[in-house]
Amino acid sequence: MSAPDTAVAFWVTHPGHGELQQEELPTIDTSEVRVRALYSGVSRGTESLVFHARVPESETQRMRAPFQAGEFPTPVKYGYCSVGRVTHGPDSLLDKTVFCLHPHQDHYVVPADSVVPVPDDVPAQRAVLTANMETALNGVWDANPMLGERVCVMGAGVVGALVAYLCARIAGVEVTLVDINPERESLARALGVPFALPEQAPNDQDCVIHASGHPDGLRLAMERVGNEGRVIEMSWFGQGEVALPLGGAFHSQRLTLRASQVGQLPAKLQPRWNYRRRLSVALRLLADPALEALISSECDFIDFPERAPALFSPQSTALCHRIRYP
Repeated sequence: MSAPDTAVAFWVTHPGHGELQQEELPTIDTSEVRVRALYSGVSRGTESLVFHARVPESETQRMRAPFQAGEFPTPVKYGYCSVGRVTHGPDSLLDKTVFCLHPHQDHYVVPADSVVPVPDDVPAQRAVLTANMETALNGVWDANPMLGERVCVMGAGVVGALVAYLCARIAGVEVTLVDINPERESLARALGVPFALPEQAPNDQDCVIHASGHPDGLRLAMERVGNEGRVIEMSWFGQGEVALPLGGAFHSQRLTLRASQVGQLPAKLQPRWNYRRRLSVALRLLADPALEALISSECDFIDFPERAPALFSPQSTALCHRIRYP
């Protein structure tokens, strides 16, 4: 089977605008694989900041995707949720469905050790959630919910919903998923997690995990956590600044505010874990068909540039948007 000499990739060409561009593919060597994309997923939180050129200058290196091309702010080829079929490479990977932290592109060549086979019980179309599941897994590790604790998750986006889903599967943990959108109750129900609007969020929580991406959500998290409790911040605000009430309960009740970011493994796990092991676990955790509820929209790759502005707008209520490749 002959390999294509060119590929088509999605580039953010200037703030709020993206285009499909053709590029040459490198010649594959014995340590690499060529992948034909089947699906890719859009990580709305981070990719929205990239699409609108709002990556802070101080974070341009830390926020690089593994196979990013170009530089922030633009033009840049960005993304990290690709699922495809290996068309050329080692026999052990040939014709396998794999996940790769690659931007939105129809064919690509990467080192063989940068792809991870998708388990047989995880459909390719669901595997686009892998990067989000990996982020959620890291967040749960950072939050460290213990048996019987009361935990709130603020923000029922994809990552927040996955965090609540994972916490609910720890014996005895009481989880509440909180969101301003009442329509997210059906998502919570599909994932087997109790739901509350912000005014209904329970008090005196042992741990509150914030993933709404909005300062009001973080302030509510600090209101609802109990004495000596901990708030885990999973949102990334880009260039925005956040004002927090640090003079009241935060001080008197000795609260802890801690960041969780997927780019680094928790220190306590680093002697035994690496990124590939974490990615493999995230893939295995996607076997539950209930997680299909997190895919809220889909389009063909050729239509993505036209769909992107609405998808990345502040008014969008999309969860995971999936891109299909021909």
